[in-house]
Amino acid sequence: MSFLAPLFLFGALAVAAPVLFHLIRRTSREKIPFSSLMFLQPTPPRLTRRSRLENIFLLLLRCLILALLALGFSRPFLQKPTAAEAKNDPGQHLVLLVDTSASMRRDNLWTEARARAERLLKETSPADHVALILFDRAPRTLISFEQWDRTAADGRVALALKQLEAAAPGWGATHLGNALLAAVESIEDAAGRAVASVGVTPRRIVLISDLQDGAHLDGLQGFEWPRGLEVVLEPLKPKRPTNAGLSLVLEQGDKEKPALEADVRVRIANVNASKLEQFQLAWVQPGGQTPVGTPLDVYVPPGQSRAVTAPKPPAGVPVEQLRLTGDDEAFDNVVTYLPPKPEQIQVLFLGGDGERDSEQLLFYLKRAFQETLRRNVQVTARPAHAPLPPADAAGAQLLIVAETATGDWVKSARSFLDAGKTVLFVMKTPGAAAGLASLAGLASLPAVEAPAGRHALLGQIEFTHPLFAPFADPRYSDFTKIHFWKHRQLDLGGWKDARVLARFDGGSPALVQAAVGKGTLLVFTSGWQPVDSQFALSSKFVPLLYSLLELSGGVKAQLGQYVVGDQVPLLATNAALTVRKPDGAAARAETPGRFSATDLPGVYVASFGTSTQRFAVNLDPAESKTAPLPLDELERLGLPLQKPLLTETAKQLEARQRLADTELEQQQKLWRWLIVTALVVLVLETWLAGRLTRRATVGTGDAAPVSV
Repeated sequence: MSFLAPLFLFGALAVAAPVLFHLIRRTSREKIPFSSLMFLQPTPPRLTRRSRLENIFLLLLRCLILALLALGFSRPFLQKPTAAEAKNDPGQHLVLLVDTSASMRRDNLWTEARARAERLLKETSPADHVALILFDRAPRTLISFEQWDRTAADGRVALALKQLEAAAPGWGATHLGNALLAAVESIEDAAGRAVASVGVTPRRIVLISDLQDGAHLDGLQGFEWPRGLEVVLEPLKPKRPTNAGLSLVLEQGDKEKPALEADVRVRIANVNASKLEQFQLAWVQPGGQTPVGTPLDVYVPPGQSRAVTAPKPPAGVPVEQLRLTGDDEAFDNVVTYLPPKPEQIQVLFLGGDGERDSEQLLFYLKRAFQETLRRNVQVTARPAHAPLPPADAAGAQLLIVAETATGDWVKSARSFLDAGKTVLFVMKTPGAAAGLASLAGLASLPAVEAPAGRHALLGQIEFTHPLFAPFADPRYSDFTKIHFWKHRQLDLGGWKDARVLARFDGGSPALVQAAVGKGTLLVFTSGWQPVDSQFALSSKFVPLLYSLLELSGGVKAQLGQYVVGDQVPLLATNAALTVRKPDGAAARAETPGRFSATDLPGVYVASFGTSTQRFAVNLDPAESKTAPLPLDELERLGLPLQKPLLTETAKQLEARQRLADTELEQQQKLWRWLIVTALVVLVLETWLAGRLTRRATVGTGDAAPVSV
């Protein structure tokens, strides 16, 4: 039972009045005059412990009247029963989407998330269809709709709570967009199967998350949400809003500073609501907490970020972790740093060029590849009249041929192509066409020197090809400033597999690609030495050579740092390769040459033979952005948020509930029956009181008063 005016219930305390009236006796009702006492003053009788209640039934009636009046004025009503409707209720399709990202490791967030999920699960009816999905970098289904429906109705909630109890926040980033899309797909599939049996049911996604500003919302832009689907937000608030995060600052891959001398730069970001601004940065030993060396004091005001150079660690002390102190939340205060180890890339050059001769190809080729933090390209020159050493051929992915006569280099280049690698053939003279035809397996390949008298320009380039894709942007696609003084004109009529990637403005091929064996053969009909062109002196030369390295597979895609969940390329391609994780556990590489079980921050060690590969994995810097995500951003992305959460305040919700209760009370009007009952009891009390009074009067009426 509920009440519209519950304060009137305090009026029931008035039932104490009749009890007091029945206990208090001021004067006696019977008066007998005596002549000897006429000169004395009357004295009221004293109350003693012998005072006791009389006429109990009359007392109860008077108390009942007061209680009925108090209940009537409080305007009671009964809530509508829902048990009768549950028989025909088809239920709802509900997805509980629970955040388990690294930011949920803060304070009391995970405990609160489990409590809310437990409350929502216990509020479900036997007719509801529920799925429980956890998410961080990727969604993970704990309880599917099929598993929920297969479980007995009295054991569903217990099963879900058992699965939830075993879960805990991880170290992954908050990919909220992917999680919502996975929830939509799951709920739409389940609701679609249920339409044939029970008809259309309500569909709702309940999101339990801290909704931090660093959440990734990829995939939500332009997504068309199904009609009738609602997203209910259950935002979690930490007890302490303070947080400062630490992350590495990525260095440019072409930085020429040697890796051992490179400074370690980090970024410290402090949230707007932070109450702290003084921090310390120091190196710590692996698994340790004590700072090594002198800590660096850093001042970062709330709402700002600062990039600083980490202090130099003491010489000879192995340190791999930087720790930030002075922050309330420690989940994002450690980064692991390993000095970058340049990738060793081997490029073979076949020809008689001298590396110090500025008129030859090799001179510019060696100077185009500089040692950087990410890679070290070694150009190894070999004479063309000798077979290519097997060790050189095995360690290189790119072979550049600049020889004009046939010989052993054709066999070496052909074996290189048969191994699935890339060969770049530079035609220095038309006579090199004979060796090129032999390499390509052609009977002949006509070639002549282009007429002299005017320089040629690159007039047509296929920018959709991976070799020229880095220049597809209009800002970098202008090759017309490169002058070619000489070039060779090839007749490709008999070469059916040839594909022209670039042409001179006269129409003759400049760069040709063809598949030979398992590899790729590229033919450049001019050279980059000064006698042929200005190509080696242009800004396009070095980027094009690196693009050629990537096309040949000699350059592996490397990240400046890996974050939790990234797939890391391994130097060995053994599928059974074992990697030791930061917690000491061993994991296998599921894909040859790739390791994806990077679920912890720290140092991973992959061992193969006598060699090891160590790489560091850190927390996604976006997880440090723990400020609340603006709901306007979710509305802008079109999320069908439940209307009361956005359009109504708490007072408006209370007013709506009070209006509904008022309408229900006016329909029932229980106060009328209470007032009528009180009147009936009042009549009964009046009749009983009068009867008792007459009885007392009759009992004392026979005694005549005595007068003196």
